[in-house]
Amino acid sequence: MFRVDRSQNRLSRLTQKRFSDLNLRERGHLQEWLANQPDALGEELLIIQKEFDGFEETRERLDLLALDKEGNLVVIENKLDDSGRDVTWQALKYTAYVSGLNRTQIVDIYQQYLDRFCGGGNAVARLCEFLEVEDLAEISLNRDNDQRMFFIAANFRREVTATVLWLLSRGIEAKCFRGHPLHAGGRTDHRHPADHPDARSCGFHDLDVEQGRRGEGRAGHAEAPL
Repeated sequence: MFRVDRSQNRLSRLTQKRFSDLNLRERGHLQEWLANQPDALGEELLIIQKEFDGFEETRERLDLLALDKEGNLVVIENKLDDSGRDVTWQALKYTAYVSGLNRTQIVDIYQQYLDRFCGGGNAVARLCEFLEVEDLAEISLNRDNDQRMFFIAANFRREVTATVLWLLSRGIEAKCFRGHPLHAGGRTDHRHPADHPDARSCGFHDLDVEQGRRGEGRAGHAEAPL
């Protein structure tokens, strides 16, 4: 991947770096990038809460909670340079916790998100717009066992990919995305081609866990001003 320098009419190669090399943090950077640009993960998603801790009898927090276009809940767990061994266990717990959420609870969770992070808004109206329905009653939210799990990290351990593969074999949708910071030359603030200079870039690739390699093409590309 290359950076376009319009003033010099030249290309500069973007090199892959570690998150730690650029002092990028999980909550302060990666989570915010995805909360504000969830389609970097290759599909339209609506973030309805972040750092969600509304579980009974536990104060555990999931990173991002989203809805897909079919009304399924998506649990998104973010890691940086290393997935660690236990992220699938974390996500399985969180998915179990949210599996019982009904329409009223989902609307309330999203309304709280809008009020706290987005300056307000009508949760029902925004959900209808995203789901492309006139009335929220037209679509079933969080059906049965259709919850999904997304994992983001630069590198995934075998413990994670083996578990994801086992989940897939049993009809439970789980996806791994490799996310790599990209760096231009000696600068830590570089631009995506034809974009503003005050940005760090991160490419997200859907990892084909069955083949142990990247999926074809790039799932998305996101950048966030720092």
